[in-house]
Amino acid sequence: MEALRQIDDWPVENAAVAVVGATAASRGDADRVFAWASVTKLLTTLAALVAVEEGVVDLEAAAGQPGSTVRHLLAHASGLAPDAAMPIAKPGQRRIYSNAGFEVLADEVAAGAEMPFADYLRQAVFQPLELEATLEGSPASGASGTLADLVALGRELLEPTLVAAETLTEATTVVFPGLVGVLPGFGRMDPNDWGLGFELRDEKHPHWTGARNSARTFGHFGQSGGFLWVDPVAGIACACLTDAGFGDWAKEAWPPVSDAVLAATGATG
Repeated sequence: MEALRQIDDWPVENAAVAVVGATAASRGDADRVFAWASVTKLLTTLAALVAVEEGVVDLEAAAGQPGSTVRHLLAHASGLAPDAAMPIAKPGQRRIYSNAGFEVLADEVAAGAEMPFADYLRQAVFQPLELEATLEGSPASGASGTLADLVALGRELLEPTLVAAETLTEATTVVFPGLVGVLPGFGRMDPNDWGLGFELRDEKHPHWTGARNSARTFGHFGQSGGFLWVDPVAGIACACLTDAGFGDWAKEAWPPVSDAVLAATGATG
C-alpha cells in the first residue's frame, strides 16, 4: 500500500505502521519494541471489559471518589485529576482525561480478581491474543510492545473474541454524552465524546485520525508517538508506533496517512 510510504518522510528515527481488516499492509519493523504510552489504556480497557463479563468488577460499582463508579473511571468522567487520585470535579460533570483514574480502575480489577493487575492483564489479554507486550509501571501508560502486538489488538477490536460483540459496541458508544473536556494535544472539545476506555472520533475537529475516518472510529494515541484506530464502517484498523514523542509533527502527519489508507480502501468516512 503506497499510503504507508508516508512514514519514510516523518521526522522520526524508527516508525512502523500496519493496516488490517478488509485490507492488509505494513511498513517498518513489525518486531521492534516501542513504548506505547497511553495506547496502553486500550489494553487496560480490554482487560476491564473481560473483568466485567467475568463478574470480577461491576460497571456500576463504587470506585474512586464518592459518587463515582467503574463506568465513570473508564469514561474519564470520575472527576479525578489527570495525574493524581484527587477529585477536582464531581463525577459525571466534566470529561477530565485521567491517568490516575485508570490506575484506580486497575486497582479495582486487581482487588476483584485477587491478583496483581499485571497478572490479570496477562491472563485475560496477552496470553489469549499471543501478545509479547509487557506492562511495567502504570496501567495507564506503561506498556511496551511491537507493531505485531498492536496489530493483534486491532484485529481483536475489529472482530472481538475476548468479549461479546455487544460489550464492545457498548464500550464504543458515547458514555455520559455531552460532557465538555480537553482532548490532550488538541484542546477543548464540546463535546469531548468518549466510550468505555475508547476515545471516539465522532465529529471532533481537529483530530488525530483522518477526515475520511467515519464518526464511529475509536481508538487511542500515545505521547510516545503511536496510535491505534479502528473504523468499523471501513472494516479496518490502523496501527502505528514510533520512537518520537507526540508533537506538532504527529498532528500534521497522522491524519494524511489515515486518509490515504482509507482512500486506498475506497472508504469515504
